[in-house]
Amino acid sequence: MKQKVAIIGSGNIGTDLMIKILKGSDWLEMAAMVGIDPESDGLKRARSLGVAVTHEGLEGLRALPTYDEIAIVMDATSAYAHREHHPVLVADGKQVIDLTPAAIGPFVVPPVNLDENSGASALNMVTCGGQATIPMVHAVRRAVDRLVYAEIVASVSSRSAGPGTRANIDEFTQTTARAIEQVGGAERGKAIIVLNPAEPPMLMRDTVFTLSHGGSEEAIRDSIAAMVEEVKGYVPGYRLKQQVQFERIGDNAPVNIPGIGAVSGLKTSIFIEVEGNGDYFPSYAGNLDIMTSAAKATAEAWARAQGKGKAA
Repeated sequence: MKQKVAIIGSGNIGTDLMIKILKGSDWLEMAAMVGIDPESDGLKRARSLGVAVTHEGLEGLRALPTYDEIAIVMDATSAYAHREHHPVLVADGKQVIDLTPAAIGPFVVPPVNLDENSGASALNMVTCGGQATIPMVHAVRRAVDRLVYAEIVASVSSRSAGPGTRANIDEFTQTTARAIEQVGGAERGKAIIVLNPAEPPMLMRDTVFTLSHGGSEEAIRDSIAAMVEEVKGYVPGYRLKQQVQFERIGDNAPVNIPGIGAVSGLKTSIFIEVEGNGDYFPSYAGNLDIMTSAAKATAEAWARAQGKGKAA
């Protein structure tokens, strides 16, 4: 039997996530779409596709007759709203998957640390930039002795940045930087987001810079290539834009890492492009697509781990 899912947030991210689940999942069944605007496209689409809807927010969801049957609630609202939703949902016994940068519950990046967190009652999907870049940070970390620093720059089309994304810019940078350290394994992390107004809209581009000790260039390159294939398993449009680049930082010209000091070592530069699947967003919105794809993969893994029935 599939696990029933509700999505809170009928904006771009919630709607794309709904469509991904409806297109096919062996483990998930779309049960309810929740919003606050009865005229939102997400609620209209959900209604037309036979999904139960409410425009009365969390309380409207809890009032639905099928609420007790819903096992997983995925929150695609905002960091502020999720801080109010989280304690209620956990108290109601729901498995919570948070797509906002509220940073409640362990950070999860599926190919890096999903298995070790599958038993947590609430999982946080970091940010779109985190989902795209932390696999690369981790790929470097597992191939070296010490990962001193990692910095990511996520460049996305301004068209793909809705009001929720724009309202959460500070949370994006702070949450992503923390996850670079906690999940990626860097001693210090930094995150930058760029909203690019170019026309036609650009695909998501991510640049990852790391500074490390130990390990060979070949080992790092091989680890990155293997990680790209893992991410492509659930985000087909994820790819290296160009070859990984290396630069030796000598003791005679070290770089200063705040909180650490002068450091030499191997600088690795990784260039990623993410093309969306086009389920609801245009293909240029890879930043949103990787977030919803990661959330779906996480929900499916949780459902499998419960052992509550095999795929229908």
